[in-house]
Amino acid sequence: MPLPLGHSAIGFATHSLISNDKGCFKKWQVAIFIVILSNLPDIDVLLGLILQNNGSAFHRGPTHSILFALIMGFVAPKSSTLWSQIPKISFKTCFCLILSHVVADYFLTSSPVSFYWPFEISWSTGNSGWVQVLHTVFFGAVEDAGILLTCTFIIIVIMILGRFYFLRKTKLLALTILRGQTLEESKHIIDN
Repeated sequence: MPLPLGHSAIGFATHSLISNDKGCFKKWQVAIFIVILSNLPDIDVLLGLILQNNGSAFHRGPTHSILFALIMGFVAPKSSTLWSQIPKISFKTCFCLILSHVVADYFLTSSPVSFYWPFEISWSTGNSGWVQVLHTVFFGAVEDAGILLTCTFIIIVIMILGRFYFLRKTKLLALTILRGQTLEESKHIIDN
């Protein structure tokens, strides 16, 4: 079961796959926003703890749905107009970061999620108080090691492929400018 560390790693991998902003690791505000958005569906655990002293009370309900990802994916980019410290991230990226949480829970846990809420609803069972939730978050993170390693590998591969793509583009542009060739002629030289 992905915990906050695992969901954050999945969020960073998702951001690396879909975003044009490849320098997110250099901007701490973007990194924090990725962590928040990729863990946002678990706000239901906090609400359950506050309202009923049971983190499982509302877990895996409406916040674990495509509709929630769509709504919050729309709201999140608009929040940067309210507070300048919130980075400007596109709807597509915000939506995918939030949805990555729901998809990870769907595939990596045995408990159902309310993916198509309001047409289906699945609630988590059991009772988990503050101590149990905090213990799981801080000491259960060892379970996320596999997720963390996999996502780190994906990010490294994306960075390497991006660098090769950038180098190819740079060579293409340099040949075009230096030799006064067309882009097609330069592509032919690079590809052969």
